[in-house]
Amino acid sequence: MNLQEAIDQLNTLDINNPGAWPGWARRAAVVLAAVVLVLAGLWFWVKPVYEQIESARNKEQSLLQELDGKQRKVAALDAYKAQLAEMERQFGDMLRQLPSRAEVANLLTDISQKRVESGLEEELFQPEPEVPKEFYAEIPNKIVLVGHYHQMGDFVSAVAALPRIVTVENVDIRAAGAASNARNSDKKPATQLRLTGTAQTYRYLDDEEIAAAKPTPAPRRR
Repeated sequence: MNLQEAIDQLNTLDINNPGAWPGWARRAAVVLAAVVLVLAGLWFWVKPVYEQIESARNKEQSLLQELDGKQRKVAALDAYKAQLAEMERQFGDMLRQLPSRAEVANLLTDISQKRVESGLEEELFQPEPEVPKEFYAEIPNKIVLVGHYHQMGDFVSAVAALPRIVTVENVDIRAAGAASNARNSDKKPATQLRLTGTAQTYRYLDDEEIAAAKPTPAPRRR
């Protein structure tokens, strides 16, 4: 039987009556059905394995992304630690610029000395009560100085150059004759100015002062 005869027989096959098929067609149908059954069996056996492989691949990608994120965090953590160490160093440097309670008197003397060196006349140098903060205290000192503008500039620059932190705040500069002198009623020369402000310095609190400043926890109710 040639190919054309086989094709002609295939076209005349009755699907509802396979018993009438020629032998070769029945054998081919059995083989085809067996192949389909084998392939279906293989698919049902392979499908769970394929799904497991896909799940493992997805999990692998998720773990790789998680690992990459953790590596980035570790790299950033090193940078954060370096920044923290630098901040602690800078904080220590600033803290060392704050005088202790015993050194405050010497610092106030240094401020007065800078005033003398600048050639300014002192009308008022009045320490005010301390203002406690978290770990340090502000020490304001009201000042009233009289002199020329460049002398005042020299004084402020000299105070800023002190090894301890001192700031001159709330500054008001007017002609010396614009207001009467509390200690000396004589009028000042027209070229002189009067500087009114606050020379504020700071000192660090010792451990006992910090502990005393913390609020006492309320007792627990029973």
